[in-house]
Amino acid sequence: MNSQKHILIYGRLGKEPELMYTSKQTPVCHLAVAEDVKGQQKPNWHKVIVWGKQAETCKVMLQKGASVFISGHLSSNELIDQNGDPKKYLEIKATTVGLLMK
Repeated sequence: MNSQKHILIYGRLGKEPELMYTSKQTPVCHLAVAEDVKGQQKPNWHKVIVWGKQAETCKVMLQKGASVFISGHLSSNELIDQNGDPKKYLEIKATTVGLLMK
C-alpha cells in the first residue's frame, strides 16, 4: 500500500546523512529530520529518502545539526518484519533538499 501527499518541512538533521548505492549503482541517501512544532516539547521526527545526484550532494553538504528544508511526498509504506508481522511506516521521498543559512 502506498499513498502520497506533498509535504514541506523545516528542521534539523538528527544524525549524519547515510549514503548507499542500489545494486544498479543508484545513489540513495537517508536523513533523519527533527521538526520543531510550536506548543510541543519534543520535535516530530521524519525519515527522509533522497535519490540520485541530490543524494550524493546531501552526503557532501549536510551534517548532523544542519538546518534544512525538505520538499517531497509523504509516503505510507508497509513491510513484513522478521517475525512475519506487518509494519507500517511513513517516510518523505524528497524532491528538493535545501540548506538553511542562519
